[in-house]
Amino acid sequence: MDLTVFAIPAFTLLLAVEWASYRFAPDDDERGYAVKDTATSLTMGLGSIAAGLGWGLLTVLAWDGLHELTPLRLPHTWWTWVLVIVGVDFFYYWEHRAGHEVRLLWASHVVHHSSRHYNLSTALRQPWTGVHHIVFIGPMLLLGFPFAMVVTSFSINLLYQFWIHTERIGRLWKPIEYVFNTPSHHRVHHGSNPRYLDRNYGGILIVWDRLFRSFEPEGEPVNYGLTKNIGTYNPLRVAFHEYAAIARDVRAARTWRVRFGRVLRGPGWQPAPAASTAPAGATAEAAA
Repeated sequence: MDLTVFAIPAFTLLLAVEWASYRFAPDDDERGYAVKDTATSLTMGLGSIAAGLGWGLLTVLAWDGLHELTPLRLPHTWWTWVLVIVGVDFFYYWEHRAGHEVRLLWASHVVHHSSRHYNLSTALRQPWTGVHHIVFIGPMLLLGFPFAMVVTSFSINLLYQFWIHTERIGRLWKPIEYVFNTPSHHRVHHGSNPRYLDRNYGGILIVWDRLFRSFEPEGEPVNYGLTKNIGTYNPLRVAFHEYAAIARDVRAARTWRVRFGRVLRGPGWQPAPAASTAPAGATAEAAA
């Protein structure tokens, strides 16, 4: 069951409450809301729901197929629920990390990072493309977890992440900060500061980042957005600008190695400069 659609009224109410908190208790150190930015985030969220009617159906059909392939079957018990929620979160961590480290996947995920503001509307700024959930969450079905449990747990994972998109909540009690993803941890994830890039991928739990050395605590003020911000509120450009950039880079590449690198390496990957063919000593002579 996709719980995120049913949560839309709660999302709307919490957005209104957060907006009112900025209106009546502003903080100069926080970005708050901007009309155009918020409108773009909400448009991307509505577009994601519409696109999800296609991509979501494909994902569910693929997951159902994987579930039918495996002879493994786990029972519907309370401990299965615990395992499936933790398991989905573990695979989500790797999906999220791949979304930052593989440019083709980043082309979809970059949408979520394209806002220079950080508020609850940013949580709704979702991509319109991508079927990577099939690959990364699919192993849970092959392990024999009940289909409905996996789908519901994935929705729970996404629902949890809504409330952490806020500047209005500071650091929480230390044990909570150590185990769970919190607004403080996720602010770091949305930062374009060099020390914050590609950190804190966890969904519900931050322990995966601690285990796999991608954790960074919040320290210096966070600069939200991309290292090269796109400077547009046009939803179509927000949704597809990185795909267009990949296409340009692939067309300009002269070798297949570079073409594959432009698609499958990290977003900031650059091919090594070509070795100089100048005769030995020519550089020194030119410098003289």
